[in-house]
Amino acid sequence: IRPAVSSGAYPRFSGTPEEVADGLQAWFEGYAADGFIIQGGTPDTFPRFVDQVVPVLQARGLFRTDYPGTTLRESLGLDEPKNQYTQQ
Repeated sequence: IRPAVSSGAYPRFSGTPEEVADGLQAWFEGYAADGFIIQGGTPDTFPRFVDQVVPVLQARGLFRTDYPGTTLRESLGLDEPKNQYTQQ
């Protein structure tokens, strides 16, 4: 799959959820990207991406299915900072 013509430097993927996942996978595996910004012209674009494309990426092992922690700090493996006001 090739990205649709874009006026910017970034590709636009369109098509079925599998076709969009194919394009994202090709760019990721070709070391052309390490992340993507998902945007669209309608209010349902992001929910449709989450509901339709993310499961395809998860099935391919390209998107995590869970997080190791319940907070961003835990998921990134960062220690809880000490509270300067409660230390003695």
